[in-house]
Amino acid sequence: MTADARGAGVPSPRRHLFPLYAAGFTTAFGAHAVAANLGAYSIGHGQSLLLLGAMLALYDGAEVLLKPVFGTLSDRIGPKPVLLGGLAAFALFSAAFVLARDPAWLWLARPGQGAAASAFSPAASALVARLNPAGRQGRAFGSYGFYKSIGYTAGPLIGGTLVASGGLELLFTLTALLALAVAVWAFLAVPVAAPLPRARQTVADLARRLADRAFLAPTAALAAATAALSVGVGFLPLSGAAAGLGPVATGAAVSVLAVCAAVAQPLAGRASDTPARHPGRLAGLGLALTAVGLAAAMLPGTAGLLAAAAAIGAGTGIITPVAFAALAAATPPERLGQTMGAAEVGRELGDAGGPLMVGAVAAATGLAAGYGALALLTAGVGVFIRHPRTAGMSPAVADTGRDRTEPG
Repeated sequence: MTADARGAGVPSPRRHLFPLYAAGFTTAFGAHAVAANLGAYSIGHGQSLLLLGAMLALYDGAEVLLKPVFGTLSDRIGPKPVLLGGLAAFALFSAAFVLARDPAWLWLARPGQGAAASAFSPAASALVARLNPAGRQGRAFGSYGFYKSIGYTAGPLIGGTLVASGGLELLFTLTALLALAVAVWAFLAVPVAAPLPRARQTVADLARRLADRAFLAPTAALAAATAALSVGVGFLPLSGAAAGLGPVATGAAVSVLAVCAAVAQPLAGRASDTPARHPGRLAGLGLALTAVGLAAAMLPGTAGLLAAAAAIGAGTGIITPVAFAALAAATPPERLGQTMGAAEVGRELGDAGGPLMVGAVAAATGLAAGYGALALLTAGVGVFIRHPRTAGMSPAVADTGRDRTEPG
């Protein structure tokens, strides 16, 4: 069974898409479940906080460097082999740590997991786009984002339970089995999306395409959303503690953020598929809500904390599927992997840059000012994507007309 182009006029059966949603869950679960438990494990084995930070950075660093590479590879050989290879590698690196029973092997297993996620994450996004017609891509990306949000939310909770009962090795055993099971499921259920003939592309052509607003506007929105989400997860508990709340209450606030993000994504995806709903307006709404949430975090007390969590969660949940659907609509189908990989780099930079920015401002002037600075930046991104010259959040499909093509 093949899927030769993005959008064959009818949506792909749901049984073809659920393994892709499971792949999204796997990358989110694997990233957060392990990261949330590395600290206690590393300190327990005599490693310093500096080494812990380096190990955490290796995973994200591998993703930043390799996602564009694997995204381009998925365009060249087809996204399904890259998806399966990434899932198999994730299982292999996870199992290697379990079998070695040596803490030093974390230095191989963790960046290996990051490299493997760099392969199957953009490949899964490209397949979500190619297996759905243009009028249903928002809905598909909304469902994909929903399952990723479940992975982000469940990862620390399930991971902590497993580590408490059987150590980090038990958690890595689960991630290995999960990735292997999803790989088998995807092999059996996901259609082959054959590589498409591609226009010859020079480095200058790539630079022009990535500098175009059709790419920059959705990617900037994704980066802003991810920055706000990371800040919410990382800093809202500090605000709660400053207001006299205990860890259970602050954890509940972060859960509100995660639930709102998960619920908003399918709703926003469906709305973006409605012809009357312009993607730029929806993304602008999401960015406005996110900025309001960050501003609410500046208010002292429980009310400000909960309002911030709900608005940041809902706002980022709106932005994510709308921006990915806009990227898919504005990208030639034979370049989807490359575009999704590059856009994921934007998200990773937001993931790292948001907390760094807020932390730097907070260290100088206070946490409220840090929230305010990111709120202003988020609002500025909203102005950018709504600018009259910004074509990047329009529903129009990119013109792919070039005379010379090369085989996939």
